[in-house]
Amino acid sequence: MADERKPVILVADDDPEILSLLSIRLNKAGFDVLEAADGEQTLAKAREHSPDLVVLDVMMPGKNGWEVAREMRHDEELKSIGIVMLTAIGERINEMTSPIYGADEYIDKPFEFADLEQRIRNVLAKHGN
Repeated sequence: MADERKPVILVADDDPEILSLLSIRLNKAGFDVLEAADGEQTLAKAREHSPDLVVLDVMMPGKNGWEVAREMRHDEELKSIGIVMLTAIGERINEMTSPIYGADEYIDKPFEFADLEQRIRNVLAKHGN
């Protein structure tokens, strides 16, 4: 029988409403979801649970999303985890900066959930999940 393991997604956002909304929607889409509210918590949970992908808000207290992404890409245990950056700072800035810090994909707030889910699935496929 095929492995029925659901992909594990770590959602990192300091806005509790967005965190809750994304968790509910991703769960319904067939993912196991973990939550983090800041950069340090994101790194700790990534090390503890080895998720398949992190949806990472840029503007968070402590370490911001770009710092977390850069740290993940330089950490042997974390560098193969997919990263989708999520931000409201502006499309051009996100487009230019997310790849510099090692993100696989990015999406700007506000976004359509279907677009986010498609980007997540694309990154998971690219990483072999």
